Amino acid sequence: MNVQHPEACRVGIVIATRNRCGTLAESLAQLLALPERPRVLVVDNASTDGTRAMLARDFPEVRLLALPLNHGALARTHGARVLDTPYVAFSDDDSWWAPGALSRAAQLMDAHPRLGLISARTLVGPTARPDPLNEVLAGSPLGPADDLPGTQVLGFLACASVVRRHAYLDAGGFHRLLFFGGEETLLAYDLAARDWGVSHCPDIVAHHHPATGPRAGRPVVQRRNELLTAWLRRPVPYALARTRALAAEARHDERARQALRATLVRLPAALRARRPLPPHVERAARLLEEVAA
Repeated sequence: MNVQHPEACRVGIVIATRNRCGTLAESLAQLLALPERPRVLVVDNASTDGTRAMLARDFPEVRLLALPLNHGALARTHGARVLDTPYVAFSDDDSWWAPGALSRAAQLMDAHPRLGLISARTLVGPTARPDPLNEVLAGSPLGPADDLPGTQVLGFLACASVVRRHAYLDAGGFHRLLFFGGEETLLAYDLAARDWGVSHCPDIVAHHHPATGPRAGRPVVQRRNELLTAWLRRPVPYALARTRALAAEARHDERARQALRATLVRLPAALRARRPLPPHVERAARLLEEVAA
């Protein structure tokens, strides 16, 4: 009998995947070996590589939500709606959690009712080297808060995050307009705008084993989503300045041209969904950019 750890019953894992059958199998093997015995839900973004057959054959204990179309990062939100655990840990099909990390996350969530999202410390590859983002998040100028653990941030790595399910759904989850690529900043904004805390807690550890080599098209998508995020949540003068800067770069850079074209196609939808940040969150976003610059 698969006996679940009392605290782990409060944390479910959602994995969004598409056509990554081999790496998904490795991630699942690691997750199912955790002492917490978390419930795992795979949301399949219309894979065509035999992912669903592999899950049924090799991981019958893993729940599958099979989507008819590729929903990108929104697949995580579909998964969070299906799970009934109060806390949801996100993994990718090339990542997993360290033993004890989910139990610790549940303890922090229980102890801090305003905590909406935990950003974990990420170790990369077989040598477990620290992700450079760890240092950036740990040094956030937003500092600590009396009612939150760790350091306040407005960014995180999706595959190394644990959310309070209610807070995540209250904020709308990952935005459908961004699809994939740099979608984390907008969610952090939306959580903070609803007064949910977003904290980097380095004592909670996730492992990430991304494929080596460049990911085709990723820089373009990230530039597009950065600009769309500006139009969705930041002041109009700020968004205009970011657009002008990308347009100037597009005169001599093909990837900037692609990012600008992709943004303009989605701009009407972004303007319809526009919801500027509250002043205190906008000030926090400005402070982070000033320090980074």
